[in-house]
Amino acid sequence: MVTLPGGSVNTEMEADMIRGVLDANGIPSLLIAAPQYPNLGYEVKVPRGRVVEAEALLAEAQAAGPAAADEAEAASETSGETAQ
Repeated sequence: MVTLPGGSVNTEMEADMIRGVLDANGIPSLLIAAPQYPNLGYEVKVPRGRVVEAEALLAEAQAAGPAAADEAEAASETSGETAQ
């Protein structure tokens, strides 16, 4: 496992969002943090062979912005309602 070049962040929320994008696309990830030293931040690690793919997915998600995240969330809620 290697740290993503863009995977070193300052907040747990940012790290969780990165992991959410990776998980949604089938890329396993690992969150590394030192709770007793919050100023060290958080690192998201992925398998070495999937780094390029992970970086491309994160760049695409960042370029799409929050509007795309809202649309995806709305679509998942709608599909969840029809499944019930």
